[in-house]
Amino acid sequence: MPPKRSAGILLFRQVEAGVEVLLGHMGGPFWARKDAAAWTAVKGELDPDEAPEAAARREFTEELGLPAPSGDYVPLGEIRQSGGKTVTVWAVEADLNPADVVPGTFEMEWPPRSGKRQEFPELDRVEWFPVDVATEKIIAGQRPFLDRLTEHLKTSWRRSHPGLDDELG
Repeated sequence: MPPKRSAGILLFRQVEAGVEVLLGHMGGPFWARKDAAAWTAVKGELDPDEAPEAAARREFTEELGLPAPSGDYVPLGEIRQSGGKTVTVWAVEADLNPADVVPGTFEMEWPPRSGKRQEFPELDRVEWFPVDVATEKIIAGQRPFLDRLTEHLKTSWRRSHPGLDDELG
């Protein structure tokens, strides 16, 4: 069986205090009482033969109930998570009100071995976080996406502000 592949979108916005990213808290009973390392970029599994960016946009809509934002999609590359899943993510600058989210759901047997099926939200909430806070919230396997976004933004800033490199350190 081929390894699982997911694709997603990491929204970011620039606010007075710096850059914030939108993360989703994973839904379901396993994640209910966890906060640190329990958040994720908005992502989901690719369908067979589906292009990763198309899957990222589709999953954004399925997971949040909102259309994927328009804008310049910045590839943040792939990461192989500890469980073996390969995740590909794009960053795009956009704003979104978390109150507008209507999460998609999944069904599972709960409690275990009870024979009862329950429905849970894919993401039970979404929130904006400054990048330094997001580093603690996001699952460890996705932290490099935050580093790549930060590096991309620094590089873009340097290009648009030549001669001011000292500002970024």
